[in-house]
Amino acid sequence: MDYPELEEIVKSIETSPRSGQALLLFALAKTLDVPKTGHMYMLKKLQEMDVETRRLAYGLMELMAQQGNQGEEWNRAISRMETAIQGY
Repeated sequence: MDYPELEEIVKSIETSPRSGQALLLFALAKTLDVPKTGHMYMLKKLQEMDVETRRLAYGLMELMAQQGNQGEEWNRAISRMETAIQGY
C-alpha cells in the first residue's frame, strides 16, 4: 500500500523533531502503532495542534481506519520518526 500522507508526516517530524507539534504527531503515531491499547489518544490533544498538524493527525487516523498502520511501509515510517525524535 502506498500512503503519501505518511511520508508527509514523517518529513514534518524529521524537519523539526523537537517541536511540540512533532511530538504530538509522534505520540499519535506511536499510539496507532500499538493495536492492543485500543489506540487510546486524548482527543483533547487536537486542540494543542495547529491547523497543519491537525490535518496530518486526521490523515493518520484515516490511515489507521484503512488498516495502513501495519506492514513494511508503516514500520519504516515509525522507525524514521523514532530516529528523528531520539536525535540519532
